[in-house]
Amino acid sequence: MTTDTTTSPKLSTSLEQGGTRLTASAPTTAITHIGQLVTNDPSLGEGPLGLIQDAAVVFDGDRIAWVGASSKAPATDNAVDAGGRAGLPGFVDSHSHLVFAGDRTAEFNARMSGRPYSAGGIRTTVAATRAATDEALHANVARYLAEALRQGTTTQETKSGYGLTVEDEARALRIAAAHTDEVTFLGAHIVSPDYADDPAGYVDLVTGPMLDACAPHARWVDVFCEKGAFDGDQARAILTAGQAKGLVPRVHANQLGHGPGVQLAVELGAASADHCTHLTSADIDALAHSDTVATLLPGAEFSTRAEWPDARPLIDAGATVALSTDCNPGSSFTSSMPFCIALAVRDMGMTPDEAVWSATEGGARALRRTDVGRITPGARADLALLDAPSHVHLAYRPGVPLVSAVWHKGVLV
Repeated sequence: MTTDTTTSPKLSTSLEQGGTRLTASAPTTAITHIGQLVTNDPSLGEGPLGLIQDAAVVFDGDRIAWVGASSKAPATDNAVDAGGRAGLPGFVDSHSHLVFAGDRTAEFNARMSGRPYSAGGIRTTVAATRAATDEALHANVARYLAEALRQGTTTQETKSGYGLTVEDEARALRIAAAHTDEVTFLGAHIVSPDYADDPAGYVDLVTGPMLDACAPHARWVDVFCEKGAFDGDQARAILTAGQAKGLVPRVHANQLGHGPGVQLAVELGAASADHCTHLTSADIDALAHSDTVATLLPGAEFSTRAEWPDARPLIDAGATVALSTDCNPGSSFTSSMPFCIALAVRDMGMTPDEAVWSATEGGARALRRTDVGRITPGARADLALLDAPSHVHLAYRPGVPLVSAVWHKGVLV
């Protein structure tokens, strides 16, 4: 059932819906005849996705001013007929690594061909990133953000982690912050090759001079808590130091095997525990009884032929699940949220509705955002139209470029 709280045929100076009052100060635009609209607001439509049939959305500048049935849409300065195409919120990609240089095609080719490969993995990207100019890194970030935007991603988190020196990590974050508000300090990606024989010294660097230089440019602090990277005690020291500087924790957790990452994330009130491939029942219970979002990254399993994470026990237990690309040059070189939705439905036990919710509202919750990931009055005016009658086609037609139009902050891009 669709609920409309605006009955006037004209968009007046002020417009009210759902307790949100907006003053029309910029040109207004109505997107009408959306065949099926995902709002992620159950008060506006049917089911958890708040589905509205033959829907309209009104933008007032960079905000959503009105949502409802096309037949009741107020008059606006501009109008766009969606022609029955499905609409949904812009995707929220809450985990990526876009500040890098270099290429790891040979590594991927060897892995997919069953051949041994002895190059340095992350260390290869670290060397290339350190050697790259600022201009080259800015161009790379802009390129991958534009690539994601064409596929419907309107909110993007990205991390440092390919510098691993004070100067290079701070540089990476300055570059990231020039392109997105969601910036994460990941000096604790791996132990720097410069400290290969002194991991404790590297933790001291990360929690001291590196954090001092990086905290002003970041919102989040992250750590790769895995065997071969940072153990539970090291991860706790890094995350708590970040918290003392005002950064909110996120954790690369339980990707390669069972470990302390998920429990540590919940203990410290992290916004998300990311990967969550290998979980115990205690891990699932901890996530279900916390505000920490379980972010699943199917591109990593696709690109490494690793075991798929199972979303079903998490969802059934009541945990909040997000989907993200993990876009990076080594283990998940995709910027496509639609591709990740299709993988999640095919191989991770999610329904199409759950996967779409996790790629929009779930990602917003992983970033502790209430202004994105939904189509509701007061939210940011981010909308994707599909060349299809339903959001289900994102999984039903995998690999097909269905996103036909994207509005970001009210602007058709």
